[in-house]
Amino acid sequence: MARIVIAGSSDKSREQLGRLLSSSGYPVFRLCAHAGELRRVLNECDDGLLILAGPMPDCSADELFWDYGEQVQILLIARPPVLEACEAPGVFRLAMPTTQQAVIGAVEMLTQLHRMRLPKRAESEKQLVARAKEILMERDGLSEGQAHRKLQQYAMNHGLRMADCAAQIIREEGGRSHA
Repeated sequence: MARIVIAGSSDKSREQLGRLLSSSGYPVFRLCAHAGELRRVLNECDDGLLILAGPMPDCSADELFWDYGEQVQILLIARPPVLEACEAPGVFRLAMPTTQQAVIGAVEMLTQLHRMRLPKRAESEKQLVARAKEILMERDGLSEGQAHRKLQQYAMNHGLRMADCAAQIIREEGGRSHA
């Protein structure tokens, strides 16, 4: 099952949404109040579902989509003016006020979409990505999350799969150590 992360500036909204999903059989991975915390969590996750309970003051749904849209499905639950301001094509929107049934239906749909769109990474590809992250961590002094994000960003910027980028980093590092 996809990891569900709930973010929003209102403690009450995050907690209510978390209780609703948990009581409906959807375990919530994390609740986040600020963009920095949210980005750390998303960097740890390879995949998942991000539910934005209203706008966040320090980042927009558009920014999150462009940075993490490859790895997470994003649902923005907000008032119509906030939904209209969101321009990212892959952000799913649900207008407030809404019903519990509509929220659960949206989460179910996005969970299914998430399962369908994520290719299953072969174990060999997982090992390539892990080794490339190790190289980036050692070479560039990055945390695991930062190394993952750097690898992911390079892949998105160059239209490549993460495993292909990882293999390239490993080859480059092998060339350096033999020189």
